[in-house]
Amino acid sequence: MDDLKIFELKVGVFIMIGVAILFIIVFSIGDITLVKKGYHINVDFNFVDGVGSSAPVRVSGVGVGQIDGLKLYYDEKEKKTKARLNAWVREGVKIEEDAVATISTLGFMGEKYMEISPGTPGKRFLKNGDLLVGKDPVSMAKVFENLSGLTDSVKVIVDRLKNGEGTIGKLLTRDKIHQDLEAFVEDIKNNPWKLLNKPRGQ
Repeated sequence: MDDLKIFELKVGVFIMIGVAILFIIVFSIGDITLVKKGYHINVDFNFVDGVGSSAPVRVSGVGVGQIDGLKLYYDEKEKKTKARLNAWVREGVKIEEDAVATISTLGFMGEKYMEISPGTPGKRFLKNGDLLVGKDPVSMAKVFENLSGLTDSVKVIVDRLKNGEGTIGKLLTRDKIHQDLEAFVEDIKNNPWKLLNKPRGQ
């Protein structure tokens, strides 16, 4: 009976050692740490364009952390609702208090992330819990709205040209002006010396 208990104890110790070794291997390969060393900052936006928790945080294009959470709150001073992102930044990364935070996208329709551009050299660095005011991204709806307005403007210009309005429109639509221009070009081709012949008095 004692031998059986000793055997079970040995098996238990062996399993615990195996599990411990497995954890060490997994954490080493995945570069995972049980305690993340770093600090948190809050970033306020009026519009975050769909960015979510766990989105990357980059400083000068280099990944330095991630967004841990976000919430809506009502700003009593400005009398409007805002979005506040809570971002974790790894230890050793210095962010000036006047740095510029924006929401960007990897590619045209890729993953959204928060980009932080460095501030003025010599400014105070942000500490844990400090607040940074972000620069709102331009919504795609606004971009498409502007493109739609541009398309309408181009259509108006083309219609005016077709109707012969303006100098270019007249050149495109009036046969006589077009023929005179062709005759002038043909004359210059045949007599290029005329371009060098200055009228008297000049």
